[in-house]
Amino acid sequence: MALFLCHRHMAGNSMRRSWQKYRSVPIIYRIGVAFILGSVLGLIVGEPATRLEPLGTLFVRLLTMIIIPIVFFTLLMGARRLSPSSLGKIGAQTVFLYIITTGVAIGFGLLVGNLINPGTGLELADTNVEPEEAPSMLEVFLNIVPENPVGSMAEGSVLPTIFFTIVFGLALTYLLDEYDAGTTVHEGAQTVFNIAETGAEAMFKIVWGVMEYGVIGVFALMAATFGQAGVSAIVPYAKLIGAVALAVGLHIGVTYLLIIQVGLLRRSPIDFLRGAKDAMVTALSIRSSSGTLPVTMEDADKNFGVNEEVYSFSLPLGATINMDGTAMYQGIAAIFAANMVGQTLTLGEQLTVLVTALLASVGTAGVPGSGLIMLTLVLTQLGLPLEVVGMVAGVDPILDRMRTMNNVTGDLAVTTLIADWNGKIDLTGTVWEVTDKVSSVTSTD
Repeated sequence: MALFLCHRHMAGNSMRRSWQKYRSVPIIYRIGVAFILGSVLGLIVGEPATRLEPLGTLFVRLLTMIIIPIVFFTLLMGARRLSPSSLGKIGAQTVFLYIITTGVAIGFGLLVGNLINPGTGLELADTNVEPEEAPSMLEVFLNIVPENPVGSMAEGSVLPTIFFTIVFGLALTYLLDEYDAGTTVHEGAQTVFNIAETGAEAMFKIVWGVMEYGVIGVFALMAATFGQAGVSAIVPYAKLIGAVALAVGLHIGVTYLLIIQVGLLRRSPIDFLRGAKDAMVTALSIRSSSGTLPVTMEDADKNFGVNEEVYSFSLPLGATINMDGTAMYQGIAAIFAANMVGQTLTLGEQLTVLVTALLASVGTAGVPGSGLIMLTLVLTQLGLPLEVVGMVAGVDPILDRMRTMNNVTGDLAVTTLIADWNGKIDLTGTVWEVTDKVSSVTSTD
């Protein structure tokens, strides 16, 4: 009996050491390995690998579960530290930059699409896929204001939730200013803010647990994706995939790194990529800007030193309206569709793509597959066949990963710039601190 207990104790110690060794590896590297291994398994095993999809779906559901609480609690915390006037200034700057970068992204998409001409040599095949009906421009803007805030939160509608939370938070800050300390209203408003801070801290603990499970979830998602698509399904769309990859690379390299990081912030683009890699890899894995939001916020806080009152506003908003990668894809997909039916888009029609995709990106949810709904709207405006939506749906999981990575990278790039403009950034302990110290020593010498 004693021998049995001794062996059991030794086995327990061995398992604890193995777990601690596993935990010592940064989560981003564990997820990266899971991404590669899952992809390889899917290609080798094929269709049977799709049986792992429920494990991946569980991971996405866990991330989806925490989106609305994180948006609500963190936005309230941000409103607590901001006066209404300063919130308006930061908000205007954020929306302006998001619109500008999205417009540039669509331009890159059209440029690359015209150079590569994806879709040439392919024929339009029959498909029974019925794309979802895209909302009108008027509906996009009206839907920002919720008819029922609680209902919007229950449905997971991020943009109406953001709108209501900002309005509610501003109202609470007004109450703190209007009523003296010690009054019932003042203390009540302060209590709501205290609850929001406690709720946010609790949600970050939940995020930790979700990301630990994410290693399994990402492995399952990639195995199912490649198991279903396979090499034979991807090859005919190699030019489309290549065009999207090139456009994403150009936009990240030129807009986010060269213009924003080097030109405006005077900081190392390599350091920025090092600080943003967690969010970029997560977005590449789960295809959801909203689902990546907890990771993006953590990168902004710990890696870039952005003040919470900035990123708690800019990042949830960016996960909803800053769809650079998705909007860029619309230009490439429109050229792809036109080539498949033997048409060439005129300059006027390409300008129509730019305007339509720019406006539609405001109301496009940061969730997997939302780009297909947006594509329906663009194709309708151009009079191109909607069957193309069904034809690209098979490889959309691959394209969506690249688009989503572009989206979250843009969220972080704009957020760091807004924080710098408003003096809401602390470089202590960030990815930029070492670079700044080296620069300081060099200039002194």
